[in-house]
Amino acid sequence: MAPPRFQFNRAYLWPILLASSLVVASGSSELALPDSGMRLPTDKLGHFLVFGLLATLLLRTPPLRAGRWPQLLTTVLIISAFGALDEFRQSFTPGRSVELADWIADTLGASLAVVCYAKWPRYRRFLEWRKRL
Repeated sequence: MAPPRFQFNRAYLWPILLASSLVVASGSSELALPDSGMRLPTDKLGHFLVFGLLATLLLRTPPLRAGRWPQLLTTVLIISAFGALDEFRQSFTPGRSVELADWIADTLGASLAVVCYAKWPRYRRFLEWRKRL
C-alpha cells in the first residue's frame, strides 16, 4: 500500500505569504510609513490591521475553519505569539526596538478579527464567497 500523498491546500498559502512578508519587513532597519495625519500612531494602526488580517487568513485554514471557541482562541494565541516573536526578533535589528504597544496592537487586531469572523455572519459569508463556475 502506498503512503498517503500530501496535498497542499491553497488556504494555507495566504497566511504563509503574509507572515513571511512580516518577518522580512521586521528584519528591515527602516520602514517607509505614510503619514496618516491621525493621532493614533500609524505603526500601531498598521500592526492592528495587518495582524487582524493574518488572524482572518489563519481562521480560513481547514483545522481552524469551524470557527468554534477552541479554534478562535487558538487563532488569537497563535497570532499573539507570532507578534511577540516578531517583536523579539526586531530587538536584533539595528534601528528597531521592541515595543509592548506593538504586541498589544497585534493581539487586539487578531482578537477583533476573530470575533468579527465568528459573530458577524454577513462578514464571514462575504469572506467565504466563491464564484460558481
